[in-house]
Amino acid sequence: MSEIQNEPHNAGEPPQSDLDYKINLLFGGVVVRKDLVKAVKGNAIVPSYVLEYLLGQYAASDDEATIQAGIDAVRQILAEHYVHRSESELVKSKIKERGRHRIIDKVTVTLNEKADVYEAEFANLGIKGVIVDSPIITAHPKLLVGGVWCICDIEYFHTDDQRVVPWILGSIKPIQLSRFDVDQYLESRRGFTTDEWIDLLMQSIGFNPEMFSRRGKFFQLVRLIPFVERNYNLVELGPKGTGKSHIFSEFSPHGMLISGGEVTVPKLFVNNANGRIGLVGYWDVVAFDEFAGKKKRTDRALVDIMKNYMANKSFSRGIETLGAEASMVFVGNTSHTVPYMLKNSDLFDELPEAYHDPAYLDRLHHYIPGWEVDIIRGEMFSNGYGFVVDYIAEVLKSMRSQDYSDRYQQHFTLSPDISTRDRDGIHKTFSGLMKILYPDGRASSEEIEEILRFAIEGRKRVKDQILRIDSTMPEVKFGYLDKEGSWHSVATLEEDEYPTYYHRGRKEEIEPAETPTDTDPLGGAPTPTGETSTQKSAAPVLAPELFQGHREYHEGQRGVSYGELLVPHLRGASQIRIVDPYVRLFHQARNLMELVEGIARGKDPADEVTLKLVTVEFQDDPVKRQKQYEYLLQIQKSAGVLGIVLEVEFAEPQVIHDRSITTDTGWKILLGRGLDIFQRMSDSPFDLATKYQKYREVKAFGITYIRESVAERSDAGDGSAPDA
Repeated sequence: MSEIQNEPHNAGEPPQSDLDYKINLLFGGVVVRKDLVKAVKGNAIVPSYVLEYLLGQYAASDDEATIQAGIDAVRQILAEHYVHRSESELVKSKIKERGRHRIIDKVTVTLNEKADVYEAEFANLGIKGVIVDSPIITAHPKLLVGGVWCICDIEYFHTDDQRVVPWILGSIKPIQLSRFDVDQYLESRRGFTTDEWIDLLMQSIGFNPEMFSRRGKFFQLVRLIPFVERNYNLVELGPKGTGKSHIFSEFSPHGMLISGGEVTVPKLFVNNANGRIGLVGYWDVVAFDEFAGKKKRTDRALVDIMKNYMANKSFSRGIETLGAEASMVFVGNTSHTVPYMLKNSDLFDELPEAYHDPAYLDRLHHYIPGWEVDIIRGEMFSNGYGFVVDYIAEVLKSMRSQDYSDRYQQHFTLSPDISTRDRDGIHKTFSGLMKILYPDGRASSEEIEEILRFAIEGRKRVKDQILRIDSTMPEVKFGYLDKEGSWHSVATLEEDEYPTYYHRGRKEEIEPAETPTDTDPLGGAPTPTGETSTQKSAAPVLAPELFQGHREYHEGQRGVSYGELLVPHLRGASQIRIVDPYVRLFHQARNLMELVEGIARGKDPADEVTLKLVTVEFQDDPVKRQKQYEYLLQIQKSAGVLGIVLEVEFAEPQVIHDRSITTDTGWKILLGRGLDIFQRMSDSPFDLATKYQKYREVKAFGITYIRESVAERSDAGDGSAPDA
């Protein structure tokens, strides 16, 4: 990346990043700037892949003049040829007067058995009965099921015969890529690091990768697996507004999104009356929107056929058994929090009763925890370059026949506890992510392990909920062995966050999780009497034994606060020394202030504590350096009011090695990330995470607690860094 330099951009053009430059260099002609879709869409109610198909024809460039000309061309095409429902009569008149006119519309074809002809219906234009030649249906069978967006030439020729439709289909071209060079795709992929490739895929979906954690990016990538993996069964339940259905309605011409209540056995599988195959025979992905809802009416026959299809990839038509490759996706909204569902039922609580069945749930390969996916905000959309979605859709489709599920086996071995169904779910998720991230199959052991853990977690989430519903099923030990024979267990995030409610039959063995109070934004640990650290107990109590050793916290985990993580070990100290080179930016200074607040809550108001911060100042930016000074000065003043004397020492970057906290009471705390453990938050004053640390997501980090003896402390000295 370092050797690739950006060219100067024109005034008014968004500055191009190094990644965008590389994307255009290696994938020129099949990428487009993602903010252009909104620029051309206007009031045209068309999927993104239709607009990007047109932008790919006219604006797939990094040259601003070409882009602007392409935008103008696409706008003109939409204005001239896209059919608005409200203007259908005007378009019909235009066809009549001109004799022939090109339109963009959604076309659905049916077979008229009586006349033995195929007839097309145009959704927005409002005409039907237009004759379609058999070769067109042979080339584009999806026209028969669900409809396809097309560019068509329509002619008008009136006759005196009332039975003859005057509309004639001159030509038809479905809006999807006809071909692509897979070898070129694989070769260009090798020019990107894994992080760059993930960001390119995120921009292709339409999101700004800087607004997502790595775990958050993986959730988005899992949504792509049904397009690249045959017969993949995915479920995502979570709050409204997280974009659960976006990919399945806008991303690919090979996916069909339907409302959960609008599907029947004939529409989905087969119509026994006429033998016509349903959606699963024509589409790569069939997604059910708004699938949740306990009181929704469901067709038991549909549930039974779906269970058989999800398990065996086949369904029956009378005495004949048919197979299909369509992946099934179920997305729906939850109305309760995760701890509420775990305490009162399970994470499938919102599903209709007929689907709240262990036999059906066991067919699901992966469960995306929608409560971990951020609600979509305006700043989360990308203005960088990504694949024209039609191009990446064809790439994913071309890889459906490949199987990468065994690529981990030279490095890792799954737990023998894992059943065949569990193993299939893990394998299909692993294979899908490998094809998306490493299409040539080349990945390091660490990269493979990351995907394997994610695949295991998603299937574990399914199986753990089934165990809550059906107590007769045996417990499963989810994890894997490495080449050295070391065991690596895998847990879901909610298992770590809510152990009280998560583990079946163990509620009485696990202490209730602490919750923050209105007066304790840090979520500070209560005293043994149950009072918060600021309250006084009338009776003396013994201090609890503090933890010594190492702990790991997972990316995206909640329920972590300085009040539990650090404050108990700092209580009683009069000298505290923090070594953290990165206390520069606003959020890092806020972290320090929140720790100061926690220390103040844990001490007697009459006592004073000296808090020494060893950090590094901004080197090359005097404006940012001045801001850093201002932040620290404000904290120093505020801390003084609380009886905490803040001393700041600026050290050279090479002097600081480990990030740590030491106290004169003998504690040494090694901080993997320093104080900067929380992920980016929204700026909304109505988001509880802005006030309470426990509601924030954390970055992955480790922390080690060491209790030193008096002799060790005197031998080691204070270990302070020299003054800058």
